[in-house]
Amino acid sequence: MSRQEGQQVQKRGETEEATVLVVDDEQDIADLYSTWLLTAHDVRTAHSGTEALQLADASVDVVFLDRQMPDMSGDKVLDTIAARGIDPAVVMVTAVDPDFDIVEMPFDEYLTKPVSREDLLDTVSEMLIRTTYDDRVQEYFAVASKKATLETQKNTPQLEASDEYQTVNERFEELRQRADATAAEIDDFESVFQQFPGNGLSSG
Repeated sequence: MSRQEGQQVQKRGETEEATVLVVDDEQDIADLYSTWLLTAHDVRTAHSGTEALQLADASVDVVFLDRQMPDMSGDKVLDTIAARGIDPAVVMVTAVDPDFDIVEMPFDEYLTKPVSREDLLDTVSEMLIRTTYDDRVQEYFAVASKKATLETQKNTPQLEASDEYQTVNERFEELRQRADATAAEIDDFESVFQQFPGNGLSSG
């Protein structure tokens, strides 16, 4: 992929309108996020896990999902969405500090509250850019996000003692080597992707 093509991909992510589902049991927060996102995207708002599953369908591009909800946890909603096979990009937006259990969770990005309007809009753009790449490259960036999230939250002894971290680190390296793209394409994508917050591309 040329530098020009990479810039075209970035521009497409920045300008394309998406269908976004916002899920948070705190109504004020959910409505605030939705108001911010409505400036650029079509938005659906759910105030419970049950409502989220009613609104989640194949037309949804991005889901912003709270982890802690009383009727149904965000983790359960995440698993149900994955089981349906509708495959939106899922971004956890939560006050819960991530632990090693995130390694097995099928999300694409993890944001810790508080988040800003720019965080949400930039993350939608980032998710749209990821969808322009094949499944293996998309998995690479999802794994990279988990790796970087853990490295931000945990110290070196904790990481070294964790089997889950070793698993995600090994998968990260495997995907770098086996992605269905040339090394040049991956490197070029990273140069575009680095411009987004929370990009999860730490390699250490």
